[in-house]
Amino acid sequence: MQIETDGLVIMERQVGESDRLITVLTREEGVLRAFARKAKLLRSSKLSATQLLCYSRFLIYKGRDKYIIDDAQPVEVFFDLRRDIGSLSLAQYFCELAGALAPQEAEAGDFLRLLLRAFYYLSKGTRPHLLVKAAVEMRMLSLAGYMPDLVCCAGCACYEAETMLFLPRSGVLYCQSCYSQGAEPAVPLSPGALTALRHTVYADFDKLFAFRLPEAGLWEVARASEAYVLNTLGRSFPTLDFYHQAEPGGRAASAEGTQTKKMDKG
Repeated sequence: MQIETDGLVIMERQVGESDRLITVLTREEGVLRAFARKAKLLRSSKLSATQLLCYSRFLIYKGRDKYIIDDAQPVEVFFDLRRDIGSLSLAQYFCELAGALAPQEAEAGDFLRLLLRAFYYLSKGTRPHLLVKAAVEMRMLSLAGYMPDLVCCAGCACYEAETMLFLPRSGVLYCQSCYSQGAEPAVPLSPGALTALRHTVYADFDKLFAFRLPEAGLWEVARASEAYVLNTLGRSFPTLDFYHQAEPGGRAASAEGTQTKKMDKG
C-alpha cells in the first residue's frame, strides 16, 4: 500500500553508510517512522527532503510492520533556521515535543500546521523566541488533550486580580485569596501575562502568534508554559536543555531557572 502525504521531518538517524531512519509528522498519518534507503548519497533525490526540519512531500510504502520512503521531494527546508543557534535549538525542541504529543497513525494536521507556522516565525525572526515557545507549548498540549482551565479562579471564580497564580501540576488558576499555603507550587501572573497565557490556549489559530508583551511579561508566560509542559509530561527534554544553554537569557525565563514558588497570602 502506498501513501502520498506531506510531512515535517522531526527526527533523523543514520543507518549504515547511506540510509536514514526518519520520524515524520504527517498531515494524514500523524507521526510515523520510515526508512529512506540511500538517502545519504549525494545524488539521491531524498538527501535534502529527509533531513531534520525539512517539510517535504513523501511517497511512502506501508508494509505490514514498517514504512519505506519510495520518493521524497522538499517543499521547504527552512534554511534560515540554521543561521541562529537559538532558533535552531528551539525548532529541535518543538520537534521533540511533537514526537511526544502528536498521535501516531492518525490525522495530525493541526500539529503540523502549528510547527510550520512556528518555524516560519523563527526563520523570519519576526516574533520573540519566548512568545513562539509559549504559544507552541500551550497549544500543543491543548491539542493533545491537556488543555488547562484558565477561565477563572478555581476557588471563587474571579476572572482577574492584581496577581493570579497558575498551578502547573493541575493546570488551574487561583487568586491569592483562594490559594492555599500548603498547595502545590504556583507561577504568579500579572494581568497582562494572564491574558497572553489565555490567548495561547483559546485564540483562533490564525491569531495565535499575534500578541505582544513587554519582556518581563513574556518571561512570566514562558515560565508558566514550560512548567506546565514538564509537570504534565513528567519528563525532561534534552533539546530544551540545549536551548536554555544556547539562548542568551533563556535560563532566566525557564521554569527551572526561575522556579515556581509557594506564595505568601499576605
